[in-house]
Amino acid sequence: MNLYAIETGHFKLDGGAMFGVVPKTIWNRTNPADEKNMIDIAATSLLVEDGNRRILIDTGMGNKQSDKFFGYYFQWGDHNIDKSLAAIGMHRDDITDVFMTHLHFDHCGGSIQWNKDRTGYEPAFKNAKFWTNENHWKWATKPNSREKASFLKENLLPMQESGQLCFMQRPAEGNFKANSELGFDVLFVDGHTEKQMIPHIHYKGKTLAFMADLCPTVGHIPVPYVTGYDTRPLLSMDEKAAFMQQAADKEIYLFLEHDAHNDICTVKHTEKGVRLNQIHTFNEFINI
Repeated sequence: MNLYAIETGHFKLDGGAMFGVVPKTIWNRTNPADEKNMIDIAATSLLVEDGNRRILIDTGMGNKQSDKFFGYYFQWGDHNIDKSLAAIGMHRDDITDVFMTHLHFDHCGGSIQWNKDRTGYEPAFKNAKFWTNENHWKWATKPNSREKASFLKENLLPMQESGQLCFMQRPAEGNFKANSELGFDVLFVDGHTEKQMIPHIHYKGKTLAFMADLCPTVGHIPVPYVTGYDTRPLLSMDEKAAFMQQAADKEIYLFLEHDAHNDICTVKHTEKGVRLNQIHTFNEFINI
């Protein structure tokens, strides 16, 4: 198995929205804001190459939205999927599976692109299956008013229309699915959005959890630090508390999809609860 960090782009989000009820005087220490109260955010995907399968976990915002849309998110840097894939000698057409932790635009927007004539949309990975789960698909395609702006039909419906959409089956009991259809374990969580999926990849005797929005950045490790975007924040706290206990007990490595300055971290038990242990670059992790 080979793992690759795929930078899809960087943007900014309102720090208050990213930390909910946590005061700025606290979160600004780990995630410093600019003069507009915006903090740096990454959209880093993970490519899992396992045998003949090349599985891309999340795809970032993509590039098909309007300038007005992107103007809300203050994009910065020059990263994109194509450039990142080319750097490891790969192309979009090499991807066999796209696994989407959930269908908010900043996690799945890159899955769909304009067609050649810009008259409609098509899959950005023509040889890939697109993986979500049935409960989340129904939630996303018939969105509640709180999340409607995050579930964009142009990101979703072309997956179904192409025939490339696949549903991962939920575990019969509990919320943890071992050895899923893609070969890695998946934790299902409902606090941020219905049935978000958190992959757990076993690599060289270590476990790497792709954290998506269960823990977006190093600054979000403490249990009460949940985003204002979470639909069920109290449930988010319970889910994160349970996960962090396991992560500290089992030395799970956390892949921080949205952290623009820290790739991977571990956590430890302290008198104040689970807190940051060590930070690693991605290259450090794959060579540990």
